[in-house]
Amino acid sequence: MLDLIGKLGKHHLEAHPAEQELAARIESFELAYRMQSASPEATDIASEPKHIQELYGIDDERCKHVAAQCLTARRMLERGVRFVQIYSGGMENQRSWDGHNDIQGNHAQFAGETDKPFAALLADLQQRGMLDDTLVIWGGEFGRGAVAQKAEKPGRDHNPNANTIWMAGGGIRGGVSYGETDETGNEAIKNRVSVNDLHATILHLLGMDHERLTYRYSGRDFRLTDVAGNVVQDIVA
Repeated sequence: MLDLIGKLGKHHLEAHPAEQELAARIESFELAYRMQSASPEATDIASEPKHIQELYGIDDERCKHVAAQCLTARRMLERGVRFVQIYSGGMENQRSWDGHNDIQGNHAQFAGETDKPFAALLADLQQRGMLDDTLVIWGGEFGRGAVAQKAEKPGRDHNPNANTIWMAGGGIRGGVSYGETDETGNEAIKNRVSVNDLHATILHLLGMDHERLTYRYSGRDFRLTDVAGNVVQDIVA
């Protein structure tokens, strides 16, 4: 069946060589099929040795769902997948890290779910010689406020003025802490990094100059990091 579809597509393309959209569509469908056919093997974490499964925490009830994501991510990276996103949250205790109530219980739970699997992911990438060319980024879109919200079990509100992101591998200088907040942790005051700076740094680590692609739209210039952003050289190896 697949051979027949391929022959029909090729025949139609030969009859209409100027139809670039048809060629792109055929290539897209074939790529989708290759991805679907490769997926069962790539996501078969049960085939991993027992000591690797235990390293990630597959046998640990507290973190096994995140462990499965992290181990699957490593298997996908081995097979040439260029971008992998792992999502933490959506299980219990407010369903996410958004600790407006009981932030102690909330963050303790999610930290417990993620600590072992992500430590294992970094260690496993390192021992396989993959960490040097794999950029790992951990973060969210904002921090938490310095003042507790009143409740029987207090939580903390969103804080757009201070946030923590860590990065590893892929050209990052290990063991470096960059930026500081005030004494309450409420606002970044030293070596502040904007979202534009973060994006510029990520693009630099991926081998792209964020200032190269610039285009004019609606009367002003745009680029990959809009009209701002500098590479944070102090965290680059």
